[in-house]
Amino acid sequence: MILEICANSLASALAAEAGGANRIELCENLNEGGTTPSYGTIKKVRERLKIEVYVLIRPRAGDFYYTDDEFEIIKEDILLCKQIGCDGVVIGLLDNNGHVDRKRTKQLVALAAPMGVTFHRAFDCSTDGLQALEVIIDCGCERILTSGMKNTAPEGADFLKKLVQTAGKRLSIMPGSGINEYNIRELLKTGATEFHTSAKVLLKSNMNYHNPAISNMGDLVEVSDEEKIRRIVEVLKN
Repeated sequence: MILEICANSLASALAAEAGGANRIELCENLNEGGTTPSYGTIKKVRERLKIEVYVLIRPRAGDFYYTDDEFEIIKEDILLCKQIGCDGVVIGLLDNNGHVDRKRTKQLVALAAPMGVTFHRAFDCSTDGLQALEVIIDCGCERILTSGMKNTAPEGADFLKKLVQTAGKRLSIMPGSGINEYNIRELLKTGATEFHTSAKVLLKSNMNYHNPAISNMGDLVEVSDEEKIRRIVEVLKN
């Protein structure tokens, strides 16, 4: 069983490794679904971690239909991750009709090699999950991060099971979204062997001063929690 932690910072990445996770997906801006982290963050995380580091390549929040300029940014970020020595990247591209962008995805998989490639929850925004599955397999991705085309993986459990059965050994289906130490045992019934969660908690800022006139900046920090990760790992071991 593989546990991947969606880590939004170096602190979260370190907590993931300390808690027993096998891999991280490094990103920023979790509240917007995640975007590509900074060069400095990627470099420091790669230097500090012994477990696998995959980096989310998403130049902005919003949909997954990218302009030519955005596609060039995606390619540059993939090359940067390869240069730094990351183990893989996480991508997701759709056309404006909600189909997986086969041509561009194939280009990115080739560009990323020998790094691994995960296709992220853009899959859940596609028009036909089973059709998207076949396209993503054809493009050479090694796994799909998905909630089963629902808001959370527990809600999408039935379709996740179907995806696992349909994919077989051709590609790994990795449930993600809304997974915690209390529901992951039920998700084992899907047949999946990889799982994805942020296991995050909100921590109060260490600042002694906070401007009372500003209500939405600097008062709380989101970070993955080592103990929550450890509890999930224990469920997967048993």
